[in-house]
Amino acid sequence: MDTKRSHTVLYRFFSGLAEYTFEARLGVADPPLVDYIALLLTRFMHCDAIYQVRNPSGRRLEEVAQMLVEADARIGNPRREVHRHIGDFTLFWTGVYPEALRRLKDASRLDYFVDYCEQGKRAYHIAATIETAGNAQENEVLERLSHDFELCAFGLGELRREWERRDPEGGLSGPIIIN
Repeated sequence: MDTKRSHTVLYRFFSGLAEYTFEARLGVADPPLVDYIALLLTRFMHCDAIYQVRNPSGRRLEEVAQMLVEADARIGNPRREVHRHIGDFTLFWTGVYPEALRRLKDASRLDYFVDYCEQGKRAYHIAATIETAGNAQENEVLERLSHDFELCAFGLGELRREWERRDPEGGLSGPIIIN
């Protein structure tokens, strides 16, 4: 299966789950927000996307604390993209895999003192306030993600439970390929 087609299949899968979870179960009738969630899940099926932020020497940044330092060193759209990624990263882990936070925030790591919800809300807000050409609609969604971060994290947890309910064997109802 080629990459474009697999992304389309994945996107449709996550879009359906996000729509059902957010709109039907939680009453969140916000198609741009639901679409953003589905795209986030589709993107993050690849580990490279989860850890896409790199420092100037090219080293992959795996902790929010490191990403915050990198965001502060950038200006304009690159700064916006790092903050947006911090929001996505923290929302993904707090919503979809909260059990991983224990490892991500281990006492030996920089993120030990980082509040993922607070930093995610802050990062989405900062990203939403950085104007670049053609991103006004996405900025509105980012501001809503900032304002409703906890609701979105809860919704992602419900979405995960729904996909596990639909597929109790853990194999999903179609191939999900993680690179």
